[in-house]
Amino acid sequence: MKDQQNIWVGVDQLKNDEAYQKQVQDEFFQLPVAGQSESSLKVESSRRDFLKYLGFSVGAATIAASCDIPVKKAIPYVVKPDSIVPGVATYFASTFVQGGDYCPVLVKTREGRPIKVEGNSLSKITMGGTSARAQASVLSLYDTSRLDGPYRISEGKLGSAAASWEEIDAEIARALSANSRIRIVANTIMSPTTKKAITDFKAAFPNTEVVMYDPVSSSALLQANAASFGLRVVPSYHFDKAKVIVGFEADFLGTWISPIEFAAQYVKGRKVSAGTKEMSRHIQVESAMSLTGSNADNRILVKPSEQGAAIVTLYNAVAQKAGQSGVRAAELSGAAAAKLERVAEALWANRGSSLVVSGSNNQGEQILINAINNMLGNYGSTIDLNTPSMQRQGDDAAMQKLVSDLNAGTVDAIFFMDGANPAYDIPNAAKFREGMANVKLSVSFAGVPNETAMLCQYATPTHHYLESWGDVEAKAGSYSLIQPTISPIFASLG
Repeated sequence: MKDQQNIWVGVDQLKNDEAYQKQVQDEFFQLPVAGQSESSLKVESSRRDFLKYLGFSVGAATIAASCDIPVKKAIPYVVKPDSIVPGVATYFASTFVQGGDYCPVLVKTREGRPIKVEGNSLSKITMGGTSARAQASVLSLYDTSRLDGPYRISEGKLGSAAASWEEIDAEIARALSANSRIRIVANTIMSPTTKKAITDFKAAFPNTEVVMYDPVSSSALLQANAASFGLRVVPSYHFDKAKVIVGFEADFLGTWISPIEFAAQYVKGRKVSAGTKEMSRHIQVESAMSLTGSNADNRILVKPSEQGAAIVTLYNAVAQKAGQSGVRAAELSGAAAAKLERVAEALWANRGSSLVVSGSNNQGEQILINAINNMLGNYGSTIDLNTPSMQRQGDDAAMQKLVSDLNAGTVDAIFFMDGANPAYDIPNAAKFREGMANVKLSVSFAGVPNETAMLCQYATPTHHYLESWGDVEAKAGSYSLIQPTISPIFASLG
């Protein structure tokens, strides 16, 4: 039959000369290996033979591998739930809480599996906003490093297999007595039910102390408010009501306290519409570019070591306008001082509708910030102490005392709630790790074998928040619920 081909890969195929014929024969050409003779590279087999060998080898490997693969059967619903339609997503309202972060969410599930997290627009606090951590939290549900059950730990290594909960519970119960000196370590606890459970536990074991800390500490802010107002709380801030906003290293759009809430407020105050002709003015005093600083109208750059002096400079400028005495402490000079003088003028012109915040963890600096806001009349308008935020409750002093007690050998038992990992995220983690060797009983509730869990004797994982029931009080009197979206994947604790 005459060749009717009229499409060619290239000119060489069209010419079909000897060079091209040789190239076709050597189609599966290999680069020569050092020490290999040229004759050994000659391909004697045809392409058809090669494909036969390839097909046989792949088929043989498949047959051999299939001998070890267990048969898995898909079992359909005997009685299908009315709320589940294959291929149609189901949504559950829940709440993401981790390390002080708070975000009411809508969890998208398909055939009973969570696959996506979005903000809940019905929330009066976050107003539908979400964060990268909340978005990524669904991935941690399927994390292959999650513990599949309770484990005993010896010399920093997990046991070869998970133990039973009955065995672990019995061993822990035998190690405790009514007089045991017990410490419960946790990040900020926002769950009223969890606090009630801890209160009941303390009734049975009176020598129990709860140590709360935050990896990104706001302890100085809490202590400053206790000194200034007698209330150890984080107030509610209203960025949407402020016409002038001044931040000192407070990345309130990125990481500071409640960035989802603050971002929604900030955007509201920055929008110009037919009814709102003016937008808020924002000045950020910082050392390095932050998400908040990148959105500011003006950035005043100062060294990290000059943050305190910058706050003193602004305080003295506002105090002078208020007819009060200033603070005798180091101030800024030069261009930065002149800029802060103009900032003080803008704040004074907007008394009662301004807001000054600081991300400093220095109590003295936070007290000065309180004094500035007080002189400006911001309490009761842009700052609300009557409805405090519960997102930061950590106490750095209590954590330091715990480290000292551990090294002194005055702690008999210690429990770490899920998320608490002081062996990794406190400043003096090395001293903490040394002190852990003196504890008779140590238990971690972490879902993964983190640094602190591997220092304990027992790792007893709790459910992921997408597998759990729970409650959250993010602000005084404001509650949200956590509900499961999937049955527990592993033998974790409810």
